[in-house]
Amino acid sequence: MSASPYEVLGVPASASDEDLRRAYRRLLRETHPDTGGDPQRFIAVQTAWERIGSPDSRARYDRGHAPAGEPTSWAPSSGRGDRTAGASTRPTARTFGHPGGWRRERYLDLLREWVGLGEAIPDPYDPVLVRRAPREIRHLLADALAEEATARRLATLGIGYTVWHDVAAGSPDDKIDHVVLGPTGLFAIQSEDFGGPIGVRRGELTGDALAGERPMHELATRAKAVARSARVRFTALLLVLPDEHLEVPAESLGSSRGAEQVLLRASVLLTALRDGMPDTRPVGGNEIFEVRTRLQAAIRFA
Repeated sequence: MSASPYEVLGVPASASDEDLRRAYRRLLRETHPDTGGDPQRFIAVQTAWERIGSPDSRARYDRGHAPAGEPTSWAPSSGRGDRTAGASTRPTARTFGHPGGWRRERYLDLLREWVGLGEAIPDPYDPVLVRRAPREIRHLLADALAEEATARRLATLGIGYTVWHDVAAGSPDDKIDHVVLGPTGLFAIQSEDFGGPIGVRRGELTGDALAGERPMHELATRAKAVARSARVRFTALLLVLPDEHLEVPAESLGSSRGAEQVLLRASVLLTALRDGMPDTRPVGGNEIFEVRTRLQAAIRFA
């Protein structure tokens, strides 16, 4: 816990930016749950990268300042310029639900089935055990970690935002990881980690790591169920992926029922939520209160 980000990444403080990035990518491959890595080390590597991964955050750390915790740029297809923000001292957002809980519970259930019901599992997160598990099980654990990391970011949004985690959306196996309401609108957010690069072609996600999955389509379907139940309209549907899996900070995939669909890096999520979507109006206090009341009455947790 007391190790510096440089020690976690295994590089000297004098390392070049390229050496730092190379060490980060190597450790991600070694510690990623999809490859049987240690989940705790995986989180430590991600946290270290957030503190010194960009030139600005590294400079702040080297000067002895606290990490800003803010993304460095937010630019979907609108061509919006980069923005940089400083550290936030505002109270945390109001949050409900248990982020990552559904996926971890599902992970443990499937792991027990795979190992054999009745068999003792001394450590369900043992790297050797995780490495041997089928992809579905490993992917559940990776997604749980990604969801928990997003939840930590969302908590720093400030008191003007309300966040619901693990929101049920239709069938028992359908849920939205995070629903966020604030002055810039209402957002449905899914946190994913497929363990490899993801691209976009003709409005569809591409990449060998997807294994036939359609995460944005599934998010749109689930958001529709929640919107209908609560009688609200989503401003945007956000699919959040690890920074190293996307070539650009953010990319629009078009719209679904008036909601912008955006694929974005985890590090730009907070700026996207605080700046809002291009060409959308701010949400007034009375409207926020009304939408929050509807959501509180309608939301059920997975």
